[in-house]
Amino acid sequence: MSYLTLKNINKIYPNGFHAVHNFNIEIEKGEFIVFVGPSGCGKSTTLRMIAGLEDISSGDFLINDVRANEMGPREREVAMVFQSYALYPQMTVYDNIAFGLTLQGVDEDDIDKKVKDTAKILGLTDYLDRLPRALSGGQRQRVAIGRALVRKVGVFLMDEPLSNLDAKQRVTMRTEIAQIHQETGATTIYVTHDQTEAMTLADRIVVMKDGYVQQIGTPYELYQDPVNVFVAGFIGEPPMNFIRGTVKDGSIAFGEKLLDLSQKLGKDVQKYEGKKIVFGFRPEGAVLGEQDDSYVITCNVELTEMLGDNANVYVNDKDDRAILKVGPHDIPEMDSDLTFSIPYENVYLFDSETEMVIK
Repeated sequence: MSYLTLKNINKIYPNGFHAVHNFNIEIEKGEFIVFVGPSGCGKSTTLRMIAGLEDISSGDFLINDVRANEMGPREREVAMVFQSYALYPQMTVYDNIAFGLTLQGVDEDDIDKKVKDTAKILGLTDYLDRLPRALSGGQRQRVAIGRALVRKVGVFLMDEPLSNLDAKQRVTMRTEIAQIHQETGATTIYVTHDQTEAMTLADRIVVMKDGYVQQIGTPYELYQDPVNVFVAGFIGEPPMNFIRGTVKDGSIAFGEKLLDLSQKLGKDVQKYEGKKIVFGFRPEGAVLGEQDDSYVITCNVELTEMLGDNANVYVNDKDDRAILKVGPHDIPEMDSDLTFSIPYENVYLFDSETEMVIK
């Protein structure tokens, strides 16, 4: 029995806009689930339906196999952390964390213990007497998390909680959220548009686009076995390279180089003759120089980006372009010719019409 179940969940607004289409997932107790996708894909709307802040147009939301569609937020025993922190500026850190418990009429001694225990987990013990304006962005976010954590609810919902932080603070808070989850074992549903956050935090990721679920899986599954072009391009940094073309004599062209697709499709290559196809490979999936059992390509170096422990190399051949990820000591000269190999096992093929992966 799953802890949370969403069956064919839809959200249709009064103006007819269909924000979420047939969303299905079963979530186990203690899982860390991340909804990821571009702005407007329906991930925050889905989170708000789980929280009880948005009505569900159709479908069933179950908590421990009990239908919860009509339950209010408090009955669902969920706590939500918002993007904007939503702290009370006139209250101290202590009072902000304690606020929900105070409303519930919890005994003062119990409140004091719970607030101090929560503050210890979050590293806020020395800040309990401060007002929010005296805290950094990361500290304010920890207070917002503490206000949710102190209630000991069954489910934590986080809506882009790190988007207001700078890059360094995001990395720090990402680590802290992972540690909090490990310590509390709370079921957590987290919304973000940042695929790095999704990959580093999630037990499973739900990739969404235009209100539809594209794929659900572990970070490894999404990276290694994307089901379509969107997931393949969304997961991974830099994104996967895509070469679009028409199959002719069993091959597709990358610039002046013909890539023999029979190496990937075998006899099935005949089925795709004359059809448009998408040839994909990850920047880190290519190796410099010539290698056996690989597609070997020579391109012109257009641009290089030194990133410290690695570098991105932008190459082109006529109208076709790609990004390669190389070691810091392998950076080629600008405008030089570069030969690289793409091992057959690192290549992904997609149907150009459906954009689904070709197995």
